[in-house]
Amino acid sequence: MNDIEVVEEVDVVVIGAGQAGLSSAYHLRRTGFEPDRDFVVLDHSPGPGGAWQFRWPSLTYGKVHGMHSLPGMELTDAAPERPSSEVIAEYFDRYERTFDLRVRRPVDVRAVREGPGGRLLVETSAGTWATRALINATGTWDRPFWPRYPGQETFRGRQLHTAQYPGPEEFAGQRVVVVGGGASGTQHLLEIAPYAAATTWVTRRPPVFREGPFTEDVGRAAVALVEERVRQGLPPKSVVSVTGLPLNDAVRQGLADGVLDRRPMFDQVTPDGVQWRDGQRVEADVILWATGFRAAIDHLAPLRLREPGGGIRVEGTRAIADPRVHLVGYGPSASTIGANRAGRAAVRDIRRLSAEEPLAA
Repeated sequence: MNDIEVVEEVDVVVIGAGQAGLSSAYHLRRTGFEPDRDFVVLDHSPGPGGAWQFRWPSLTYGKVHGMHSLPGMELTDAAPERPSSEVIAEYFDRYERTFDLRVRRPVDVRAVREGPGGRLLVETSAGTWATRALINATGTWDRPFWPRYPGQETFRGRQLHTAQYPGPEEFAGQRVVVVGGGASGTQHLLEIAPYAAATTWVTRRPPVFREGPFTEDVGRAAVALVEERVRQGLPPKSVVSVTGLPLNDAVRQGLADGVLDRRPMFDQVTPDGVQWRDGQRVEADVILWATGFRAAIDHLAPLRLREPGGGIRVEGTRAIADPRVHLVGYGPSASTIGANRAGRAAVRDIRRLSAEEPLAA
């Protein structure tokens, strides 16, 4: 850091302006913190909407599962046929303006490290902030997970990840292998199948389809399983990985039509497709990796929060290794309703700690 660089001091820096970041900012504002004076919200996206603004056009609002309103303002009267990227970007924009959250964007956070006087230094493309507490709400969209398989670099067709999915029309007349047993994988298959020459679905484990409603008890049990991993310092799994896939009418039809006829994971990629150990092959023009995302927390590396298991141990939202750092939208709070609750909990904890003593490691 340059010695003559101006460092702004605030009580709280919020990194990220998706559901988790905006929920946190709302609760900061509501409990007396002033934007720009007491806290700042930094977002690297070009506009409001969090990761939703990057979703593919065919993911309409009517297809979105579990989008929960932000605190203090309901999301109402959204047309189900409109792209979710538009609906939610407009909603987040209205929310930011209504509550005067003054999100600064685009700002890239490069590193968070120990600073003088017990503060954390948040180094960014727009300068450096010295803060007493940090709410990290960076989500996962910026870290798509690409598994590695032998021969992957030899494939002559196209490889892309869910993060780059353009919609089904682009796969017209092509042979498509979809990799991944989550909600995105099944949605991609159901959309692509009417356009593609052929589709093949491969997953590491047999998919589990969930019958019946997603009750509060089911949700609590799922969150508890994810929470236990985080408490042990293991990388969090998604909540859907422990809840199973909802068995709705579209999925039932896909199963009946053979579109969701799953095959076990292939052993290698060939120039023309994929191959299993027993010699079976599938020729392909496209491999679509619907293999999920990892937490975007590389900027926290200087603080050495990671455990040997690869994750950050968190109690509630607070990092065990550094009580100044709160992770909202991480692990058990990585759902829209979970992010709302976690934002409130993080702010409550920050207020309590700041009243008791200076926020130091």
